[in-house]
Amino acid sequence: MPNIKNRLSIFVDGNNMFYAQQKNGWFFDPRRVLSYFKNEQSDIILINAFWYTGLKDPQDQRGFRDALISLGYTVRTKILKEYYDDSSGRYSQKANLDIEIVVDMFNTVDQYDRVVLFSGDGDFERAIELLRSKNTHITVVSTEGMIARELRNATDRYIDLNDIREHIEKIDY
Repeated sequence: MPNIKNRLSIFVDGNNMFYAQQKNGWFFDPRRVLSYFKNEQSDIILINAFWYTGLKDPQDQRGFRDALISLGYTVRTKILKEYYDDSSGRYSQKANLDIEIVVDMFNTVDQYDRVVLFSGDGDFERAIELLRSKNTHITVVSTEGMIARELRNATDRYIDLNDIREHIEKIDY
């Protein structure tokens, strides 16, 4: 019988990770991510995996989203909003899915004992603190220069993407 303390949920902040991967100059494979964390310990049970991403329009990234769903991810999306930045004089697009991530974390909290959060966003600090107070083991995956100090300090374990690159990098065949 598997150890009940090894039920795992994975939450991927897709937009945050897109920029982290761009910064690193390589991309990870969502299939290899699931495989890596499932096999990191022999008694890990993957309960669920969520992927959050902003879309330009409802058809945006359709093939990628379908592939994620076929791998077993629950995909949450939001249409990008355009913001004007007074200081730069430029428009930028953003789909803030932090609330959706936190809602899913707490809505499924009874199903898991371990969380892997792919994000460097410091806004998750309080949610991570609350989950840890419920004896949930939290791993945050991000990269140097994109991980908020307060998030890194709140977590049980921090993994830099580059440290697991050989296990999760997308390989084009």
